[in-house]
Amino acid sequence: QVQLVESGGGSVQAGGSLRLSCAASASTANMVCMQWFRQAPGKEREGVVTRYRGGATWYADSVKGRFTVSQDNSKNTLYLQMNSLKPEDTAMYYCAAPSRNLCTPNYWGQGTQVTVSS
Repeated sequence: QVQLVESGGGSVQAGGSLRLSCAASASTANMVCMQWFRQAPGKEREGVVTRYRGGATWYADSVKGRFTVSQDNSKNTLYLQMNSLKPEDTAMYYCAAPSRNLCTPNYWGQGTQVTVSS
């Protein structure tokens, strides 16, 4: 089992920035990938960014150029730097990690709320 704990959410005005953190209870260096998802009220959970072992990344089109993922394996922590936030970024943000050598989200954190006001 891997525990994931997100932090860093909050309320900001449009154009502002937030940095989310996801601390893992296991070594992130060996994980084939780590991911951020988000879920807005009344909407399905959607992928925001995937960071693969080795550093390759995938971003949802809606966040490209505004969000940046990073990972500090010495701290077993995944980060999401969110700039130029928009009201449509308002959601609960979750990090996820796989349990095996497939990039499938098997472990989830409890989420951290991001609210962007116009």
